[in-house]
Amino acid sequence: MSEQIAASKITAQAAAQGSALLKLLIFSLALAVVPISSYFLSRDYVWGGNATWAALTAAGSAQLILVAFIVVSVVEDRREQAAKEPKEHKKHR
Repeated sequence: MSEQIAASKITAQAAAQGSALLKLLIFSLALAVVPISSYFLSRDYVWGGNATWAALTAAGSAQLILVAFIVVSVVEDRREQAAKEPKEHKKHR
């Protein structure tokens, strides 16, 4: 019986790690693709060839991706912590 519990814990941990790796891969790809594409697209279609404003647009898009990664990680961590905590009942005075 304890072997089954240990196996299920290992499976749950592997699933959580797989989810974290997938999230990291998605955000890494976004961090590679979005700033470069936003640079060229904004330079050609938004800023009329001005490379300085296009670079600022690319830097801003990279910052937005980093902030999104942090927010998603914090929300996921809070969700996991809430699931781990035992629910406390209100104590009567």
